[in-house]
Amino acid sequence: MKQWVRRHLLDLPEFNVFIFAFLLNLPWEFWQVPFYEGVASALHWDATRMCTQAALGDAAMAVFAFWVVSVRVRTRSWVLKPTTSEVMGFVGMGLLLTVVFEWLATSILGRWTYAGSMPTLPFLGTGLLPLLQWILLPPLILWLTGRQLT
Repeated sequence: MKQWVRRHLLDLPEFNVFIFAFLLNLPWEFWQVPFYEGVASALHWDATRMCTQAALGDAAMAVFAFWVVSVRVRTRSWVLKPTTSEVMGFVGMGLLLTVVFEWLATSILGRWTYAGSMPTLPFLGTGLLPLLQWILLPPLILWLTGRQLT
C-alpha cells in the first residue's frame, strides 16, 4: 500500500500542488480573520472550520490553475521548471478565480462579508488581501512542488 501511495499519489503534480497550496493558504486564512465580518468573534471551531474550508477552496483553485496552464503548454511537467509565462498564467488564473469567487461569495451568495478594515478594489469591491494571497503564495507553491517532484 505504501508503495502504491508513493508511486501513484506522491508523484502526481496535482497532488503536490494541492498539498502545498493548502499548507500555505491555511495560515493566510487565519491571518485574514480580522478582515472578515464576524469571523473573529465566532466560536473557535466555527472559525477554524471556515478557515479550513477556505484553504481547501484555495487548494482546489490552485489545482484548476495548474490544469489550465498544463493544457495550454500540453504537459503537466511544466511545474518542474516553470517559465515566467507559465508562472504568470498560474497566478493570473488564480487571480481571475479569486475575483469571481469573492464577488459571488460577497455579492450574490452572501457567504461572507468584508470588515471595514479590508481594503477593496474600486468598482469590483474585491478584497485586496485575497488578491495579494494569489500574488504571493503561488510562486512558492510552484517552487515547493517542483522541488518535491525532482
